[in-house]
Parts: sequence; structure tokens; C-alpha cells
Amino acid sequence: MTERFQIVGSLLRPQDLLDYKTQIEHRDDIAYPFYDDLPGYREVEVADTHDVVAKEIEHGIDVLTDGEYTKSMWHLDFVWGLSGAQRFIAPQGYLFRDLDGVNTYETRRDIGIRITAPLSGKNHHFIDCWKRVVAQAEGADSVRAVKQCIPSPAHIYGELSGLMSGQPHAGKAEGVYATLEELRAGLLGAYKEFAAEYAAAGGTILQCDDCLWELFAEDNDHSPFSGNGPHAGAAREVAETFVSINNEFIDYAHSLGLTVWTHNCRGNYESRNMSGGSYAAIADLFLGGQRYDRFFLEWDDERAGSVDALHAFDGRPGVEVVLGVLSSKTTDLDDEARAQRLLAAASEILPKENLYLSHQCGFASCDGGNALAADQQWAKIDQGRRIAAEFWG
Repeated sequence: MTERFQIVGSLLRPQDLLDYKTQIEHRDDIAYPFYDDLPGYREVEVADTHDVVAKEIEHGIDVLTDGEYTKSMWHLDFVWGLSGAQRFIAPQGYLFRDLDGVNTYETRRDIGIRITAPLSGKNHHFIDCWKRVVAQAEGADSVRAVKQCIPSPAHIYGELSGLMSGQPHAGKAEGVYATLEELRAGLLGAYKEFAAEYAAAGGTILQCDDCLWELFAEDNDHSPFSGNGPHAGAAREVAETFVSINNEFIDYAHSLGLTVWTHNCRGNYESRNMSGGSYAAIADLFLGGQRYDRFFLEWDDERAGSVDALHAFDGRPGVEVVLGVLSSKTTDLDDEARAQRLLAAASEILPKENLYLSHQCGFASCDGGNALAADQQWAKIDQGRRIAAEFWG
């Protein structure tokens, strides 16, 4: 087949693992990674992770992940693993657009974060999880890379700073970070500590996942930073802050010899999305302005707009783009003619050898997963590899 097809990261979890994840969701009297509080959980997580990595290898995936089986949510587990961070069940979960596109859907509520001490990324549990996948990859029949997915520092800063919610920033009430500048420095310091230990352990690829960009798209009617939203006047300044935070981390990771990728989508929770917003509206900053090596971009429906937004990468001959023109949210196989058409259009803007294909997001950004079965997931992955083989040969 071809290595031109990539997975974003997360895959559907089996029921025995979900049974433990459900317990985690409803308890804040337990501490990450929860092994001491939930007897049997570690053994199930390790065994199921081994099984899903084996399935990735069986289906020809050449850049492996742990399927995010070691996570409850795509982003917060990383924060839970930072020294100085404490999780709690919040009064309200995240708000997504429901499947009907009209009503609002509330997610799980164990999304609260307190900062009780200066943050540190040393001795993070993620590195042990990554090492297990590496050991399995080294025993495979051919060479495979292993990437570690973490939330971008800007995304986590966006949540902890209160810039979107209007709430006081995390760590202020606890007397840890008196100002946003202190929070930014503390968070970036923790990220850099994690990256240094990941590189020292032999890590090569970090993928920073991000759901912030669409907040600044003028054609996103669901954002406080667009149109007549309450923070529209501050949009450019806040956006530039987020880009600056990510670039500081990217530059540091590059100095360690790491390759740094990013994945962006507009939210993915049990087949629901959080918002719209096209890439064209934010391309200059979030595509052209961020110094990532590879961009996984969401183009599975018309919300993303034209692939002409890829012109933001003009003048960056080495940048790679993974076009997420396939959907991880649906049960049916994807429209192959549409996928080929978008790949062809993108190849008129960027060199074909700099392009890859994927689904718009993982299949289970949070542990509950999207509304499809495991066999449908693998059929969609196999289809992606076939489409890539036809396009790249």
C-alpha cells in the first residue's frame, strides 16, 4: 500500500477499558494515572493497548500511537499528569453542537483543573506509555515510528487562562500564578521539561493537538472572538498570543532534535463538533505563522472552506500537510471521488510529495468514541490506505 495514509491518533476503546474510564469520569477523589485507586485498571489498559497497536501494525499503519487508550480525553490527561495540577468535576462540561446541528450537547464534567503548586512536566506518565508502544514497534516486521500526542501549550493556556470563559485564571486563587504572564511561563516551563525528558528517552515525534484556531475565524458564528461576540475586539491580540506560545515550544522542541506536528479540528465528541469556521479566515496566523513541521487539517465537510487556504504555506517548501478529507464520525465509507478531487486540488498548491491523507480527527478523541463500531473504523482506515495508494501510486 502506501505510508501516505496516516492516523490522527485515537481509536475506539473496547468495553472492558471503557468500564474503567466511566468510573474515572464520575470520581474526583482519585489521582492520575488512577492505577492505585482502580484495581485491575492498569492490567486492562496495558493489555488493550498492546492489542490495538498490533491491529495498527496489521492494518499497515507506519506511524503508531497507543490509540490514546491511556487517556480519557485527548487533552486533559496530559495536564493531569503535570505535577501541580489537580483535576475536579466542574459544574458544567464543554458545550458542543448536537447531532441535529441546532441544539447544544453538554459533555462529561470532569474537566476542571486547579493549579496547587508550580507546574512541572518531569517524570510524566506519558513517557512510560510511549515506551511500551516503542518496545512493541521494535518487534514488528518492519520499521515503524511512534508519535506521542499531547495538547498544544496554547490550547491548554487558552483553557487555564480564562480568556474564553471570562473566569479567573487557574492558579490565581491558589496563590501560585499571580498573573497571566506567570501562568504562561509556568506552563511553558512544564512543557519544556516534558519535551526534554521525551527526547532523552529517544522520542522523535511530538504531535500537538489543538482546537483553538476556529475561535478566531470570522465566519464562525459560535465564537466569542468573531462577529459581534463579546471578545471580538481582542481577537487578533489573543490569537497572536496563542501562536507565540506554540512557537516558543516548537522552537525549543526543535532545539532538542524533535520533529513537531500538529492536528487541528473543530471539536470531536461522540461524532459531534463544537463549531464551524473556515481555514481561509485564520490561515495567515495559524497556518502560515506556526512553525510546525507537519499539519493535520480537517477537511471532511464544507465548514473548512476551499483548499486555497493552503497558499498560507507559500514560501515554506519543507512544510507537510495531512489532508483530513475523510470522516471518522460516520459509519459509512467515504466518498472516494471527493477525496481524490481535494487531494488533486491541494497538489496544485503544495508539492504532492509534501501531502498526506487522513481522517479529519481520531475515532475517539474522548474515551466514549464516535458513533461507529470497531469493524467500521478499521474498514474506514483500510479505505484510506486504498485511496492514498491510488493517488500517490
